[in-house]
Amino acid sequence: MTGRFAQLAFTQDVQRHQREHGSDRAYRRMMEGPGDPDRIGEDERAFIETRESFYLASVGQTGWPYIQHRGGPPGFLKVLDEQTIGFADFRGNRQYITVGNLDHDERVSLFLMDYAHQARMKILGRARVEEGDSPPAVADYRAKVERTVLITVEAFDWNCHQHIPQLFPPPGGGGCAHLDAGTHRAAGAGTARGPRLSVETTPTTAEPLLIEPDRRTS
Repeated sequence: MTGRFAQLAFTQDVQRHQREHGSDRAYRRMMEGPGDPDRIGEDERAFIETRESFYLASVGQTGWPYIQHRGGPPGFLKVLDEQTIGFADFRGNRQYITVGNLDHDERVSLFLMDYAHQARMKILGRARVEEGDSPPAVADYRAKVERTVLITVEAFDWNCHQHIPQLFPPPGGGGCAHLDAGTHRAAGAGTARGPRLSVETTPTTAEPLLIEPDRRTS
């Protein structure tokens, strides 16, 4: 965790809980660094620009947090410079909750996952919206770009891999299979709105198996 992330995340209430549970001494040093925004390095750039999806959190006028999934081809989330990232916001269900929340509060949190390598990255920043197509759009992707969202990065944090399920996309895409060697179970129930994911492993299998999605619906 960077010092800037700790400064933003470790509020007085958070620090009180850390003291009560004995973790304050380890985290206290993280807050002693400079208060300058974090700068995106080459490792962060490589991770960010290979994501096919991420989660974006904002806060509305009611004070309730809202989290939304954003997806596209690898590279749709771009690093524009060492403190700015941006993405093409493709047309979805046209509820515009995130866009409306940004009119109220520009602060956002991004959650980026790499399930195959059990890695995750969190980003805190300030977002602004530019309507219409612009450079972060991805060529040859069949989706309408309604706007571009640009985010000035304030801080980021790499998390440990603890408790992250290891998932791999099956060949050709179309979903992820849950990898649980030694267990026979279904990773998804399957509905009219999504594929059923079947997982098949053998009790003696040392390596997880990649399973094609069962596209039947219930």
